[in-house]
Amino acid sequence: MTGTVYKSTGSWYTVKSEAGDFVECRIKGKFRMKGIKSTNPIAVGDLVDFDLDETTDEVIGQIHTIHDRKNYIVRKSVNLSKQTHIIASNIDVVFLIVTIHNPVTTTSFIDRFLVTAEAYGIEAVLLFNKIDTFTKEIEDEQLYLQYIYSQIGYQCLRVSAATGKGIAELKEVMKDKVCMFSGHSGVGKSTLVNALEPGLNLKTKEISDSHSQGQHTTTFAEMFDLSFGAKIIDTPGIRGFGVVDMEKQEIGDYFPEFFALKDQCKFNNCLHKEEPHCAVKKALEEDEIAWSRYNSYLKILEGDEETYRNDIYDADRKASDETRKS
Repeated sequence: MTGTVYKSTGSWYTVKSEAGDFVECRIKGKFRMKGIKSTNPIAVGDLVDFDLDETTDEVIGQIHTIHDRKNYIVRKSVNLSKQTHIIASNIDVVFLIVTIHNPVTTTSFIDRFLVTAEAYGIEAVLLFNKIDTFTKEIEDEQLYLQYIYSQIGYQCLRVSAATGKGIAELKEVMKDKVCMFSGHSGVGKSTLVNALEPGLNLKTKEISDSHSQGQHTTTFAEMFDLSFGAKIIDTPGIRGFGVVDMEKQEIGDYFPEFFALKDQCKFNNCLHKEEPHCAVKKALEEDEIAWSRYNSYLKILEGDEETYRNDIYDADRKASDETRKS
């Protein structure tokens, strides 16, 4: 039998068969992902072959084959283990849910996520949530970020899971696609899924702000079929996003605005740092490339791990200003 993995708990996998039946499955033998070692050999979104276990009274399956993935989102854990984790696979579009405050989503985190999506050939959309809570200052910050990423070519949407604003437009983008929601804990992923499909009633809990926005309580990645033709993979909140196994020479290729200028650099292997006649550095100094993006590039290039603190966004902006002045 063939089916799609809808939920993974690490030891059990919920698989939806081609006939539409959900079967709880285990892994038969050991699996290893080609080219990369991972903490989870099977991910939500995987197409698998399985057999039903005839030795038990319960309907239990044994997964014995994973079909080739068309893509996947993978991250390196930012804890001491540095292990690799596949978040989900076979995705048509990934939505990174961004909040400007409560919690802060840093440009460093956004850029690392987008670089990974570019590297694995997945369309990425930035989804700015909680717009109903914005002050004028916060809205200006959000619109500035939206301008930066729209100029690069990324689609940006503004929504409020609490009020429903922007939900209809989001549904149109998601229709007939396998979609994934990702972002920090507390950005409102589960609340947003509930706004899209109220009947799911995903668990949320309130965080201590005056607007009582839902905090993500998802423990494992899980896929849901939505009534308007889309599939959504809801994922646990992630604190940091470690980029996996990229050569220094290729990192710039995953920044679309850098890649567009690559052939104008004097050296084919230009890292856009100290090299003379670098088109990227020239564009940077002429404010054609955002300093926050360049700072993110340098951090990835130098192997700095992304950290998660509520004050890091201000620190990133301060570093950008200082770099510009120097």
